Amino acid sequence: MAAPSPTTRKFLGRLSLPERNFVADALRTETVGGILLLVAAIAALVWANTPVRDSYASVRDFHLGPAALGLDLSVQHWAADGLLAVFFFVAGIELKRELVAGDLKDPKAAALPVVAALCGMAVPALVYTLVSTIGGGSLAGWAVPTATDIAFALAVLAVIGTSLPNALRAFLLTLAVVDDLFAILIIAVFFTADLNFAALGGAAAGLVLFWLMLRKGVRGWYLYVPLAFVIWGLMYNSGVHATIAGVAMGLMLRCTTREDEAHSLGQRIEHLVRPLSAGVAVPLFALFSAGVAVSGDALGGVFTRPETLGVVLGLVVGKAIGIFGGTWLTARFTRAELSDDLAWPDLFAVASLAGIGFTVSLLIGELAFEGDGVLTDEVKAAVLSGSLIAAILSTVLLKLRNAKYRKLYEAEELDEDLDGIPDIYEQDSPAYHLRMADIYERKAAEHRRLAQVMAGASEENDRPA
Repeated sequence: MAAPSPTTRKFLGRLSLPERNFVADALRTETVGGILLLVAAIAALVWANTPVRDSYASVRDFHLGPAALGLDLSVQHWAADGLLAVFFFVAGIELKRELVAGDLKDPKAAALPVVAALCGMAVPALVYTLVSTIGGGSLAGWAVPTATDIAFALAVLAVIGTSLPNALRAFLLTLAVVDDLFAILIIAVFFTADLNFAALGGAAAGLVLFWLMLRKGVRGWYLYVPLAFVIWGLMYNSGVHATIAGVAMGLMLRCTTREDEAHSLGQRIEHLVRPLSAGVAVPLFALFSAGVAVSGDALGGVFTRPETLGVVLGLVVGKAIGIFGGTWLTARFTRAELSDDLAWPDLFAVASLAGIGFTVSLLIGELAFEGDGVLTDEVKAAVLSGSLIAAILSTVLLKLRNAKYRKLYEAEELDEDLDGIPDIYEQDSPAYHLRMADIYERKAAEHRRLAQVMAGASEENDRPA
């Protein structure tokens, strides 16, 4: 007897109901944050390119903080090293949740976004390296085009992709979480200055204390927040980028629910901190990082200088090819198959959308070319240009399939019995079928009554006066 053929596994299919609800809540907050991020970036560009540009530089470079603690920093550094620690704290919680309760918990399901994210970072780095090597430019910026800005990408989706199926949105969200993880590793490994082992040991001790307090169930924000500031300050003075402290604390939070809990500790804290991250921390970072002088010569230089051209091509070409190619190869050499409702061009459009690199790309650009203010500003302009081109390209590709997406989205969200749960998740429930039968019967009765009324009116009109 012939051996049974191996079963295939669908990817980008319908999400489970809990995952669908989580994705919807996360995307709602990220979308609002992305819009604020976009507004902040535009404000920075306007501020830096008007007659009051000198005031922008004055505010950005203004120093404050206790010098005795090594924290006499400029406003720009407070935004990049301090406020972004909040952003990476939330990223750490998201990563922990994905690892223990989300798509990354199942190794088979995790393979797709992990491979896609790795290829989506390796190919842009390779593109940058090739372009910069051929043009005789600096290789220091190889990591700049590797990052995806999920908030900015979702802000674009909020405008042009409101009917995108939940599976594609979830894929983009999971991809960005994995992308953030590897971006964090890149910052920690490749952009760490000379180490101060005393400060690093103090930060490690603070993290151990933070973990022990969580394990023992110690409550009180007034204990955790000051400790978090101490850990951050020690991490900054250690030479390791201070945002790593935020990631480490986020990863320590428990993201599994107990019997008496509706939401885990990590979910509750993420719910409280995410608005601060998306609505304050990231927009303020953009405000003091995206303000570069834009002129015809500067924009022309973006496409002629090897470093900046490498960033643009890495974001626009490298991201799309890397993510799409990694996903296709994963499906080609495993038992996974694309959902019947979607096509490979849909995935390529989302891969193009991932070319919007902003927050982390700007941060890496500052770290890679620290000390060279002119090249730093040019690389920032390249990040903005590449992100804009990627947004336009993905907009065109997504709009070509918008009618198909709208039908899929409407089918996913249909809730005729008005119980708050989409009907597609209740199709196997006997109670659902009874409710639907009752709804259809009432609708039929209403149609019969209206037909009788219309027939009576017609007879009245036909009766001779």
